[in-house]
Amino acid sequence: MTADDAGSGTAEERGVRDAAAPDGAVRDPGERERAAADAPEEDEPDPIALRLEQLILGAERRYTPFQAARSAGVSVELATRFWRAMGFADIGQAKALTEADVLALRRLSGLVEAGLLSEPMAIQVARSTGQTTARLADWQMDSFLEGLTDPQEIDPQEIGMTRTEIAYPLVELLLPELEEFLVYVYRRQLAAATGRVVQAADDAEMVDRRLAVGFADLVSFTRLTRRLEEEELGELVEAFETTAADLVAAHGGRLIKTLGDEVLYAADDAGIAAEIGLRLIETLTHDETMPELRVGIAFGTVTTRMGDVFGTTVNLASRLTSIAPKNAVLVDGAFAEELGRTGDAPVSEAEAAEQAAAAEKEGEEPPSYRFALQPMWQRPVRGLGVVEPWLLSRRA
Repeated sequence: MTADDAGSGTAEERGVRDAAAPDGAVRDPGERERAAADAPEEDEPDPIALRLEQLILGAERRYTPFQAARSAGVSVELATRFWRAMGFADIGQAKALTEADVLALRRLSGLVEAGLLSEPMAIQVARSTGQTTARLADWQMDSFLEGLTDPQEIDPQEIGMTRTEIAYPLVELLLPELEEFLVYVYRRQLAAATGRVVQAADDAEMVDRRLAVGFADLVSFTRLTRRLEEEELGELVEAFETTAADLVAAHGGRLIKTLGDEVLYAADDAGIAAEIGLRLIETLTHDETMPELRVGIAFGTVTTRMGDVFGTTVNLASRLTSIAPKNAVLVDGAFAEELGRTGDAPVSEAEAAEQAAAAEKEGEEPPSYRFALQPMWQRPVRGLGVVEPWLLSRRA
């Protein structure tokens, strides 16, 4: 969708400005029709692909971008910005849009007109939704194709249909269920995110919050990419991401993003982040197919935006990961201090020993700590100065 061909009034009323003409002259309708007849025909879409598109979108192609914008009551410029924000390519003035596209434009612009969203916020909504669902759609399609190409699942020759022909009834059956499931998961995630916002101490904390941020990185992944076949590498990455996602969710963290050989997660509580980091190490250590892992965690103010996290704390966690020993978790001083404040780890082993001795003398149970912290040598970290990392482990 582009604004290049936009204008006021109908094409017949204003003529068509010919971009190819040296002076940008306006052609009369008859000349426009003759030029259109002489122009080469566009490639016709594959019939099966077109049927699948109509099935998924629930409507036929009816509008050019200009017509869709006019029907939605928005400017072509704004419609183009929405279209691009959702992640779709410019299509010139091809008749490729449906009634659903018009409705989407009308809804977004209606939120702006009602004052519920500013125009930049509406663009952000379109962009965040587009980016998230684009990855979701690719992910699910890859899974479906893998099932269709697995001879143990479906043998097209036995049923006399090509895999392309199988796709239509498969989508027809799956689409309603997946659509309902998508809405359910979205509402669940929205409820969780809303709960975190409500618990924030003030408005500033909703954007700039104190969080524990952790990176988990597979060791020597680049070397693995040269040694493994593509299919083996894909299976390893999928297994790593699945394991990490399950552990992060199960223990109360949030998976921010996956980067193939690395995952980024966050938690409101330092103890939760520590538990996740150690669990990742412990779980993958017992998996012979997995390379070694290293984890870096930092605690501090983090800027959250469009589902991602930014700031010095995030950079520090990444740097700690790069210098962490194999199958170990390194944390920064602020994280170690937070564990001490919450009682998850002793401030020092000497203090823990004194507390245990005092408790034994009084006939009481000594304090119970979940984690142990060992100070490491101070060292310079690129872009962040000198830091003193701590080695995190479970307390015996």
